[in-house]
Amino acid sequence: MTMTGERAIIEVERLSKIYGVLPALQGVNFNVSRGEFVALLGANGSGKSTLLRLLSGLSKPSAGTVRIGGWELPREAMAIRAQIGLVAHRPLLYENLTARENLAFFGRMYGMQKTECEARGKTLLRQVGLARRVDTLVRTFSRGMKQRLSIARTLLHEPDVLLLDEPYSGLDRSVAESLDDLLAAAQQEGRTIILSTHQLERLPPTAGRALILSRGQVAYDGAIEASELAVIYQSAGV
Repeated sequence: MTMTGERAIIEVERLSKIYGVLPALQGVNFNVSRGEFVALLGANGSGKSTLLRLLSGLSKPSAGTVRIGGWELPREAMAIRAQIGLVAHRPLLYENLTARENLAFFGRMYGMQKTECEARGKTLLRQVGLARRVDTLVRTFSRGMKQRLSIARTLLHEPDVLLLDEPYSGLDRSVAESLDDLLAAAQQEGRTIILSTHQLERLPPTAGRALILSRGQVAYDGAIEASELAVIYQSAGV
C-alpha cells in the first residue's frame, strides 16, 4: 500500500523469511512513498526486527523481493546501504573507540569529507546528549548511551531512508523527546522513516501510517488514528 501518488521508494513483494522450519515472515507486501513516516507495530516475535534486517540488507529473504530507491536486494545491497541509516537491536559500534572516533570511522565509510563529518558529528552528539562524552571509550557507555550514539551514527550521513528498530529502548524521557524532534526534522527534510515499536504509548507523534505485523503477516496497513489504534491493534490479533 502506498499512501501517496508518488512512486514508492520502498517496494516489498511477497517477502518471506524462514529460519529452519520456522516462518518469521510470510508473503509480506507493502510500499512506502518518499517522505512517509511508518510506525511498524506488533508484539515481540511478530517479525518486526526480521523485516528491518531484510530491508537493510543484513539478512537475505527466503522468497520475495525488496527494492529501495529502484535498487533490488540482495543483488544491489551496496548501493542500498549507502542510502540507509539503521538503528538495530545491536548498537553496531566499535567498543574500543571513542564516540568521536566511531562517527569519524563511519563517516569515512560513507565517503564524507573530514570537516563535514566532524561538524555533523559534533551537532548530533550534542543533540543526543553526549557532548560531554565525545572522547570516552564506548565500552564504558551504558546501554542507553550506546543507543544514543547509534542514533547519531544512523543520522550522520543524512540517509534517504531511516530504519529504526525499537530506538527508544534505554532512553530516558528527555532524550526520547529529543529523538522525536530529530525524526520530525528528518521527515521535514524529505527522509523516509520506518520505526518499529511494541509500545503504543511510545508511538512517534509525526508518524502518519501504521503497519501492524502479527505472526509474520501484515494484519493492518493504514493511516494512524490515535483514538482508534488500540482497538485496531487488538483486533489485528496482536
